Amino acid sequence: MTYSKISPWLVCPSPNPQASLRLFCFPYAGGGPAIFHAWLDDLPPGVEMCAAQLPGRGSRIKEAPYTRVASLVQALGEALHPHLDRPFAFFGHSLGALVAFELSRELRRQHDLLPVHLFVSGCGAPQSLDPHPPIGMLPDTAFLEELRQLNGTPAEVLEHEELMQLLLPTLRADFTARETYAYVDEPPLDCPISAFGGMQDGRVERDRLEAWRDQTSGLFSLHTFPGDHFFLHSSQSLLLQTLSQALEQQGTW
Repeated sequence: MTYSKISPWLVCPSPNPQASLRLFCFPYAGGGPAIFHAWLDDLPPGVEMCAAQLPGRGSRIKEAPYTRVASLVQALGEALHPHLDRPFAFFGHSLGALVAFELSRELRRQHDLLPVHLFVSGCGAPQSLDPHPPIGMLPDTAFLEELRQLNGTPAEVLEHEELMQLLLPTLRADFTARETYAYVDEPPLDCPISAFGGMQDGRVERDRLEAWRDQTSGLFSLHTFPGDHFFLHSSQSLLLQTLSQALEQQGTW
């Protein structure tokens, strides 16, 4: 696989200079670009996928992770702007969905730009109240148990004490960013929004997914897939089929 780091913030696993559209992907808490690498074979040939490489993980492990969504989005907006020279779409899962949404609003404010489609996955609408208590500041033992319940971190990683000590600051920072986020009302986006959810996801209820409808003046669709909060892995093929069809049917790029 060709692997290209086009900026400190972006990794493009398979560069395609002839691509008609760039799909920017934003990971869940603690995640990095690698979680999207397996997507390449299932995306339309005219799509170039670029994944966000955030501070505090991967090649940027020594950099302090962000603990506020607003600060992260401002930095991302500056980093991505040079790469928005063709139509683009955003996909984000969980924390990444919130980042993708706020980044869309940042680009609208600063550059009068919007993605041709916003895909928000495993995340309730930003204006909806999250009924679940925050976990970012829990003691290590309780925090690790919450991660275990979410089922997104392999058991062997959770049980590797030295590795978890390395990962915990970034995980805590990401959860703190999500849990301190404060929604500010702005006009709806003019791009279509597709919300994705897991049928067995106990953390994101269907009504909170439906509430994304209020964030667009364009088309809205809701799709649910078998699986828990990390259905993007267990139902990857179905998710990518739905995402690809949405892009191809739109035909704006």
